[in-house]
Amino acid sequence: MRPGSSRRAPRSPPPGANSLGHSRRPCGILRERGGPGCPSRVADGRLGPNRYTARVPDFELVAPFEPTGDQPTAIARLTDGLERGLRHQTLLGATGTGKTYTLAKTIAKHNKPTLVLAHNKTLAAQLYAEFREFFPNNAVEYFVSYFDYYQPEAYLPRSDTYIEKDSSRNDEIDRLRHAATHALFERRDVIIVASVSCIYGLGAPVDYGATVLRLRVGGQYRRDAVLRHLVDLQYQRNDQSLTRARFRVRGDTLELQPASEETLVRIEFFGDEVERITELDPLTGELLAERKETNVYPATHFVTPADKLKEAIVDIEAEMEERVGQLEAEGRALEGARLRQRTTFDIEMLRELGYCTGVENYSRHLARRDAGSRPWTLLDYFPPDWLLVVDESHMTVPQVVGMYKNDRTRKEILVDFGFRLPSALDNRPLTFEEFEATVHQAIYMSATPGPYELERSEGHIAQQLIRPTGIVDPPITVKPTDGQIDDLLEEIRGRVERGERALVTTLTKKMAEDLTDYLKELGVKVQYLHSEVDTLERVAILRDLRLGVFDVLVGINLLREGIDLPEVTLVAILDADKEGFLRSAWSLIQMSGRAARNIGGEVIMYADRVTESMQVAIDETARRRGIQAAYNIEHGIEPTTIVKGIHDINERLRAVAESTVVYTSERDGRDGRDGREGREGRVFNDADRAKVEALVGRMEAEMRAAARELEFERAAALRDEIQQIRLRVLEQDASVTVARAAERAASQAAGMSRGGLTGAADRNRGRRAAEA
Repeated sequence: MRPGSSRRAPRSPPPGANSLGHSRRPCGILRERGGPGCPSRVADGRLGPNRYTARVPDFELVAPFEPTGDQPTAIARLTDGLERGLRHQTLLGATGTGKTYTLAKTIAKHNKPTLVLAHNKTLAAQLYAEFREFFPNNAVEYFVSYFDYYQPEAYLPRSDTYIEKDSSRNDEIDRLRHAATHALFERRDVIIVASVSCIYGLGAPVDYGATVLRLRVGGQYRRDAVLRHLVDLQYQRNDQSLTRARFRVRGDTLELQPASEETLVRIEFFGDEVERITELDPLTGELLAERKETNVYPATHFVTPADKLKEAIVDIEAEMEERVGQLEAEGRALEGARLRQRTTFDIEMLRELGYCTGVENYSRHLARRDAGSRPWTLLDYFPPDWLLVVDESHMTVPQVVGMYKNDRTRKEILVDFGFRLPSALDNRPLTFEEFEATVHQAIYMSATPGPYELERSEGHIAQQLIRPTGIVDPPITVKPTDGQIDDLLEEIRGRVERGERALVTTLTKKMAEDLTDYLKELGVKVQYLHSEVDTLERVAILRDLRLGVFDVLVGINLLREGIDLPEVTLVAILDADKEGFLRSAWSLIQMSGRAARNIGGEVIMYADRVTESMQVAIDETARRRGIQAAYNIEHGIEPTTIVKGIHDINERLRAVAESTVVYTSERDGRDGRDGREGREGRVFNDADRAKVEALVGRMEAEMRAAARELEFERAAALRDEIQQIRLRVLEQDASVTVARAAERAASQAAGMSRGGLTGAADRNRGRRAAEA
């Protein structure tokens, strides 16, 4: 029954049984029938040592290649350190040396639940796609903030302006978050790729697990009790439209879509007995699988049992009276009245509905935590022996450090002016000290590790400079800022003619947008990428760059760590001599690394002087090039460009049907049924480019005709299919384009590879002489 509801309670179950008629378990999951058990809990409610009755699956790494270069040494060193119980290790790996593969091998050998922490959603999405490719038979999950847009609650005393919380949630990312916690409760072979969102408050794992609804075929359950349990789990009944976290009832059949799944689950009752459990396609109703049992987890991570909710409301009222009295004693009657009004309204909402707007500000009371205690987070859902991998640690660690202070400053103002109770300060991210205390073992991964990682690792550093492809670090050329845009345009056009890609980094968002507009006017296929582009669109932009939808990507701070683009042969850094965060030595090294996955890669820094940071970056790159070139000569390695498949996380994030109605022109129809015939089988199996272009031309003419006849839905469908056809053609040609570009670049780079580090300098001198 929903907390606070006035509905009459069901008939009391027999002693030792719950309302569904089966024995109580620590987290609502039965242990018989050989199914996976539930992690036990220690006294404070966090996950304790795990005891599983079923066989624990191992990580199964699937890769078409074996470790090469210095990868075997790095893997052996990291694995040995984990087995010896070292808490902190660092993998210092140059860009393109296969650090992700090295970590995947280490995770597979260590065989423990793993959290991979990234500093932004773009990098997290890329890592998620890569680890899913390496571990297709294990649970690889994605945990980032589910807000597409988020405006936090705030108050500006100077202008007396209150800003109400405003946000827009992404339902698909929320589903993936639930899938992550679901996996941690049911299996050990789990890799979760997360952003810094993982250190923010989440519901207590003991409450989340204790409310799980578990149903099995042949079990006895009162149907009405099952429905009430679903309502307690924040599922909503909707007999017309069934979407995520909704259920419907038709006679003795219950259908629901769990919060963590894309498919429907149908439970068929015969009286009080579950007769059949099936998995269905949500769009077509097609039977996908038979299940012997199913676990239904809460629709929200913030689940509060009714008894805890009542106790929490009493504590909230007591804190309100105490705080209002304090404000009135200080002569701040306005703040006291404001606080009483807002808190009283929230309390009434909690009593009637079990939740309220901004309920997270009462999380300390709802979770029954002490004042000042740390909040529950995703880290508490892991067992004690988990492994932390911090990708691009030089960026991620400082980000974790800064989260607490930024959040605290904003909320202190809300508390001081009577908008929130002091307990709202306990709805916060972890402090860095709390985060560090939670970590069992950690591996920090970066091409430029920061002082924290180096100090904590105490010399336990695995170095990885040799790329499996034999590619050496790209040469760096410094050019004057005078005429830099004209020079950049010439460089870009040269790359475009060879089917290659280019990245351009600027200092500000305005510069990125202006440069993008200017290049578009000159006929360059260009796009920009900055922080205001939402999560899924960022992934799509990077994929389109690889596919050749556009040739140039302009950015600010996102074109550095972890962006894996083998087609890129030019990285242009504008205003490289402007010292600061965006042009520090490690920033320049990271940006240069984006061109290190192609043998034709080159870095151009536009600057009027060589700063200390630039010199450090140039010297470090030269050092690495020397080591790499010597290794290639010693082992007879001929550098080759990385050829990597193009994967799209959006294919998983988009919950859409792959089989849709396809429109064709009537003269293409084979049976006269309005010409609705799938084109894919006839066109893409053996048709050449000319036939595809002819088909697209006919479709475009049909689309325009439909628009003139005001058949806009049909015109839109044709437009979408034209885009899909062009995208498929690009996908088919992408690998060929990369291979051809690699061959051309190989011939140009052969001299450089044989001649060491002098080739690039000779070419630059020759080009400048020719220009003079």
